[in-house]
Amino acid sequence: MVVRSLRRGCARLFLLAGVALLVYAAYLGLTWPDVRALATHNPSSTAFIDRARAERRGKTDVAWAWVPYAQISPQLKRAVLVGEDINFFTHEGFDAAEIHKALVEAWHERELPRGASTLTQQVAKNLWLSGRWDPIRKLREALLTRDLEHHLDKRRIFEIYLNVAEFAPGIFGAEAASRRFYGIAASQLSAEQGAELAAGLPRPATWHPGCTSTAYRRRVRILMGRMTKAEFLARQL
Repeated sequence: MVVRSLRRGCARLFLLAGVALLVYAAYLGLTWPDVRALATHNPSSTAFIDRARAERRGKTDVAWAWVPYAQISPQLKRAVLVGEDINFFTHEGFDAAEIHKALVEAWHERELPRGASTLTQQVAKNLWLSGRWDPIRKLREALLTRDLEHHLDKRRIFEIYLNVAEFAPGIFGAEAASRRFYGIAASQLSAEQGAELAAGLPRPATWHPGCTSTAYRRRVRILMGRMTKAEFLARQL
């Protein structure tokens, strides 16, 4: 009797789990974003920008201005790549080998890990997901990353990233950040200015141009050194 009751209990549990999975799959299907549309249409907002606007309600609105890929300085592009995802143009959305390498470099440089997530993964998170970590969010991020790589070319993904990344509290995208901190267009950024903006990406709440943090300034110098060694990126940009 005990064994039979246990079997019935397990059967009910598996049945409930199966129903829950089917319901969640249906929910994903109904709410899944139209990734393909991003090939020709810019996003009207992002999950991160919406959250920032909600948090700043009644205060100054977020700063955000979209510019085409060609109107963003190659120096900033190179700084972002060496700081966040140096193999972006050669991987397919995920880069396990680079993550391991980044952790080793971070240990030796006593810095934040470089490339803990690829740029494509960051685009997926910024556009549609929350900033908190949980297994379901990571699963959705992985699926969206796959879709982005399938439907968009690399430069389009990079263009979206450069336009939606948060460079400082309430400041999204290269153009808004360039205007706010240097009073110039994103196309005019120098190598040092590009490194200063890219250095703040891991911690936009506290790291940005003008910040006096020793750790931030050290990261700027590290990125400048990496940019000098990564001349090959000019061919990909």
